[in-house]
Amino acid sequence: MPELPEVQTIVDDLNKKIIGRKITAVWFDWPKTIKNPKPKVFEKEIKGLGVEKIKRAGKNILIYLSRGYLLLIHQKMTGHLLVGKWRIRTARLRTLRRLTDRTSAMRMRPYEYEIESLLKGPLQEKVNGYIHLIFYFDNGWQMALSDLRKFAKVLLGDKEKIENLPELKKLGPDALDKKLSFKKFKDIIEHIRGKIKQALMNQEIISGIGNIYSDEALFLAKIHPFKPANKLTKKEANNLYLAIRRVLKKALRLRGTSISDFRDTSGKAGAYSNVRLVYRKEGKPCPRCQTLIKRVKMAGRSAHFCPKCQEF
Repeated sequence: MPELPEVQTIVDDLNKKIIGRKITAVWFDWPKTIKNPKPKVFEKEIKGLGVEKIKRAGKNILIYLSRGYLLLIHQKMTGHLLVGKWRIRTARLRTLRRLTDRTSAMRMRPYEYEIESLLKGPLQEKVNGYIHLIFYFDNGWQMALSDLRKFAKVLLGDKEKIENLPELKKLGPDALDKKLSFKKFKDIIEHIRGKIKQALMNQEIISGIGNIYSDEALFLAKIHPFKPANKLTKKEANNLYLAIRRVLKKALRLRGTSISDFRDTSGKAGAYSNVRLVYRKEGKPCPRCQTLIKRVKMAGRSAHFCPKCQEF
């Protein structure tokens, strides 16, 4: 799932590319992505709205539109937003029947869609081709959501109503917020009995950190992912606070991590993948002591760490 550096990269790109543009139309072939309002209402209400401001809240993208509307997009596991030009081709069922056997053709929808990117380069990569939602702008460009697993969600509504959704109101302080001082960070984690890695990934405790950067920050701070958060010494807590800032800022400069599906709005991969320390490095030598990196399960997720540098 895209974390703070990936989502901020998308937000920064969109602020450069679509601010001031007007939405002229929308296309989708997976209505379940649109959680509110109903897809047909969504299609009608968003038409003609202008893009005024874009910001990030945790892992959510907030696109402020004219007439007091707010568009919320959460990319979830495999979603990422692209800006470019696409053409939708359709084929009628009777045409498909000539190409396939009757039984398989009968299982198809009346229309099959083929999305073709009109731009060359990164946008031609397969990972950018799972497009299920397209916003059309008045300058001829489009913003598309590519989402292999179709878990992403989109909400449109009154600005105040969206901003006060429980999922946003419950967010903890942003991991890179200047107001999150070391004292505040320490006050938060010293009251948490659970494992420190799980605490870092809990968006209601601190927002923006996920599996990738919790592994990376804990390695830099030399803290075992299973250590209870409230058992960290003041020195360990300080080291972790600094490590979180360091790794997130570096990942942001490198435009995120693209081990799996994430790409920026131009379809390009993030470069932090090339400088990872431990995340998905199981069996590789530790960059500090050469001990082999270990992977363990933690509540359905994976934790990667050096058993020597991060002793429990």
